Amino acid sequence: MNSAALRAALFLLAVVALAAGAGVAWFGDPWIGGWLWFGGTVPIALSLLVSIVRDLWEKRFGVDAIALLSMGGALALDQPLAAIVIAVMYAGGGVLEDYAVSRAERSLKGLVDRAPRIAHRRLGDTLTDVAVDEVAVGDRLVVRAGEIAPIDGIAFDSKVLLDESALTGESLPVTRQAGEAVRSGAINAGDAFEMQTTALARDSTYAAIVKLAASAQQAKAPFVRMADRYAAALTPLTLAVAGAAWLWSHDPLRALAVLVAATPCPLILAAPVAFVSGVARAARRGVLVKGGGPLEALAKIHTVLFDKTGTLTIGGARLTAVEAAPERTGDEILRMTASLEQASAHAVAGAVVNAARARGLALGPPRDVREQVGSGLEGTVEGHAVRAGSCSFVFGAAPPPPWAVRAQRRAAWRSALSVFVSIDGAPAGALLLADEMRRETPRALDLLRAAGVRRIVMATGDRAETAETIAAALNIDAVLAERTPDEKVAAVVLERQQHMTMMVGDGVNDAPALAAAHVGVALGARGASASSEAADVVILVERLDRVAEAISIGQRTRRIARQSIVVGMGLSGVAMAAAALGFLSPVAGAVAQELIDVAVILNALRALGSGAPRAVRPLDAGAATRLHGEHERLGRSLDRLRSIADALDDSVGSAARKLIGEASVLVAEEIVAHERADEREVYPSLAQAESLSHGLAAMGRAHREILHLARLLSRLEREMSEPGAEADPTLIRDAQRLIETIESLVRLHSAQEEDLYDLATA
Repeated sequence: MNSAALRAALFLLAVVALAAGAGVAWFGDPWIGGWLWFGGTVPIALSLLVSIVRDLWEKRFGVDAIALLSMGGALALDQPLAAIVIAVMYAGGGVLEDYAVSRAERSLKGLVDRAPRIAHRRLGDTLTDVAVDEVAVGDRLVVRAGEIAPIDGIAFDSKVLLDESALTGESLPVTRQAGEAVRSGAINAGDAFEMQTTALARDSTYAAIVKLAASAQQAKAPFVRMADRYAAALTPLTLAVAGAAWLWSHDPLRALAVLVAATPCPLILAAPVAFVSGVARAARRGVLVKGGGPLEALAKIHTVLFDKTGTLTIGGARLTAVEAAPERTGDEILRMTASLEQASAHAVAGAVVNAARARGLALGPPRDVREQVGSGLEGTVEGHAVRAGSCSFVFGAAPPPPWAVRAQRRAAWRSALSVFVSIDGAPAGALLLADEMRRETPRALDLLRAAGVRRIVMATGDRAETAETIAAALNIDAVLAERTPDEKVAAVVLERQQHMTMMVGDGVNDAPALAAAHVGVALGARGASASSEAADVVILVERLDRVAEAISIGQRTRRIARQSIVVGMGLSGVAMAAAALGFLSPVAGAVAQELIDVAVILNALRALGSGAPRAVRPLDAGAATRLHGEHERLGRSLDRLRSIADALDDSVGSAARKLIGEASVLVAEEIVAHERADEREVYPSLAQAESLSHGLAAMGRAHREILHLARLLSRLEREMSEPGAEADPTLIRDAQRLIETIESLVRLHSAQEEDLYDLATA
């Protein structure tokens, strides 16, 4: 029998004894009724005695001693009714605590309860149900509608619809195409599909999350130990008040009433219920906190250290620009390069291929591909000899042409990697790839500042130039670049010697630093990495702003726990005073104490909520996702504007007029149309939330500036297109500056709008 079941059984025994004794005493023999009350009290007193002895053996002095004294005193003073009432109230407090904790742990237990145990394995035309532990890597499984993916794998079917809310906290289903990853724990929200496993059950995403959940449930909060420390002062104080009441009144029942009223259930219940509630609240937001200890530490964070790659930034290469040689187009360069890169397993190759597919470019099959590790690769695409790689690999000993020199310079400015391309032996263009900042990073750091974080540091193994570029954009307090894992640990140790410190990272190399911090946070971990094992907090959803939310949850939980303890002890003190003055009998004192217990638990359960008034949510998650998607499509137009601005460096005459005309049409048909649609359809919805009104005013001002610049570009383009007009170099430079300004302003404006979208759905 587990401890919760034992407490429930003892409570039931005490209730039956109280009711039976009362019936016998009222209708029959009071002496027999007294013995029934005595018999119902003794088991609870003995279990309490065992608990106290165990605590003393482990060198802990708990808060249960007063409850044992009150029950023992009542029996010694021949007050069996008071004793059984105390026993019922004390046992009832334990049962109430179990109920509160089970309610608070519901989010965590849900992870374990829904873990898949059976998989449908396909062998040829036969479908067999097997235990998930029997599934091997490479097996083919069928996941039926409404079922949970049992093991990590890749989808065989196109348009697999998955509900990943238990893994990420995101409510909307996501679509996976054939060949894309399917994570265990995701619910099949569409038709049945087939998948091929890529891991064993014990190594899959969901199994690791369940393991983390179990560790979160078993941890003990420091606040509980603080309650035990309070007992060292509460016990002698209670005995002193009880003794004084006895001496003053010469009535031992006064002393007994004081002991009963001082039963320290608020001290016992407040902290664990509040902290388990806080852990459950965090779990519902996709933040897995490994117990009350880390949750309390979150409330005190002063300094936060961030890794850069994969944490402040997306991680991995992203195409940022295409530099085309004269007489070539950006789409042509990207399509031919991506077709060749399909044959490479390099991370950069994957980024190029993904960028081409995102633009809807049709890729051809590569043939006769040869790769030189660290330099590049060459092969044939649609009958053309294509070579892609470093400058020396593509151009050899020949000096690079002017456009290539310019591309190298721009790559250095943007801290980007350059991939040069030649087609049929002729230099054709270059692709610039760089790591991009997470969309939510600026807002996440602002939220950390608002939550009370005083110092933000970037500790990264990346180059100083790249790190400082990111840090300057984010107003980070200090940059520690080109640091090895050991040097990151040293930086964390130095910071933690001065203040409460948090380290946030996502990779295996971050694990030592995460373990060294007061609180280690693994961002977007899939559960099996070393970082998630070393971390105290795991952010299950790829959202950096959940770090600040975890701190806020910790602060509110700690505040509620302390409030519950202080208020509960204060009410107990009032009850003790009333008992000492004779206003409360032992039985009445026990009832009063139980009412205090209920109030304390209900207050502690407030940690399950957000603490904020219910705000107007003008956008649902689906609308926000759609708007983010529109910005991604707009980003492709902005990429083209950047390419046009770059190409105008060397363009003259009709070539320059053609580029400027293309830019003017792009701005009018894509950017201006998008901004006007926002004002017409999106902003009226956002205006429903009063908290967004100031942001909308700023967004409206940006709209007016974008429209003004668009009109200037259109006017300039018309002047250059008039019959007999010449492509004046000054006008070309003016147009170039306008295009660059529009591109930069729209990117900044889109990022600010996305912050509003996130606020509107929070």
